[in-house]
Amino acid sequence: MSRELVNAICATLPGAEVSDPWGGGHDAWKVGGKMFANTGAMGDGVSLKTADTETAQALIEMGRAIKAPYFHRSWVKLPFDQFGPEGITEDELRDRIVTSYHLVRSKLPKKVQATLAEADET
Repeated sequence: MSRELVNAICATLPGAEVSDPWGGGHDAWKVGGKMFANTGAMGDGVSLKTADTETAQALIEMGRAIKAPYFHRSWVKLPFDQFGPEGITEDELRDRIVTSYHLVRSKLPKKVQATLAEADET
């Protein structure tokens, strides 16, 4: 798994845009101006929003993620070195990205949501 795969998945989501707000090679994916995924300059993983701090903590305790540095406790980081047959699969990565996207999108003002194309519920 890689930054390229994360970017390919994020690019398919309606209204998703990438920027480098801090410079130095970050890929910050946003919908409606709010971030839902970030691959840092080191390129060693992707940080994603979870439903709440309890979900984030559960993922960390299960070994599926680590604490996302510089982000709120409801965010986790999926390290790229945990991907593979024994770790996080491409399907799980896609599911976690899409979940993060939907969490952020659902909190946007209704007026902003109305300007975005319909999102698949997958």
